[in-house]
Amino acid sequence: MKNFRSAEGPTRGQVARLILELGPSTAATLGGRLGLTPAAIRRHLDNLLAEGLIETRTARTYGNRGRGRPAKVFVITDAGRSAFEHAYDDLATSALRFLAETAGPDAVTRFARRQLADLERRYAPVAAHPELADRVQALAGALTADGYAASAGPAPAIGGMSGEQLCQHHCPVAHVAAEFPQLCEAETEAFGRLLGTPVQRLATIAHGDGICTTHVTGQPIGQAGPGKASTAAVVVQRGIPGPAGAGRAAPDITEITEITAESGGLLT
Repeated sequence: MKNFRSAEGPTRGQVARLILELGPSTAATLGGRLGLTPAAIRRHLDNLLAEGLIETRTARTYGNRGRGRPAKVFVITDAGRSAFEHAYDDLATSALRFLAETAGPDAVTRFARRQLADLERRYAPVAAHPELADRVQALAGALTADGYAASAGPAPAIGGMSGEQLCQHHCPVAHVAAEFPQLCEAETEAFGRLLGTPVQRLATIAHGDGICTTHVTGQPIGQAGPGKASTAAVVVQRGIPGPAGAGRAAPDITEITEITAESGGLLT
């Protein structure tokens, strides 16, 4: 596996991580954020391109574009993303396979929930913020500190639903979660409990999407509208396509699993 250990490794690794965190980025943006000259950022980008850790794409334009060549942006490749993955992925996957074979798939689910219980305890201060947007931002900050390169902001309107959107640009356990989606499901449940409102997983890196995207609704768990049953909607990635673009269809929002409020709005 390629990595960033070389004479230019630290800076080159910073360039790659910034592309991972920002998404498609121009050389000027990257150089400006890192304080590098055009020649220096070009050298690092050329090396990353040569090793297949990043690739170039044509930037999308909206409205009328002036004359000249379309802007070129740099994006992380699967190989580049793998360079950030944990060294013990294979061991973890083998251990979970053994657990599933000897104790059944439910044992993997119980294990995933137990692992996420520690995360919930550490992230407990997130729930102290009275405003939902502040809770989502605090959760993104906590995830970033743990290596998930997360960001948050107002969510695009989806089917009349408003709220916040949480994005994780990196997943340290993506390769393991690709085989064991119980890890993603347990994480989604934990987010719902921490934020105190229904959450909807729209895309995951483990499923092949570029970013793990979670829609956070503005309605607290268990709060029912006039004349409606008290329910909470949670979507866990089960083959639901990711966001439109890059050859993918838009997510089918009708594939929402509705769970009664007695379950706390979470999978049981």
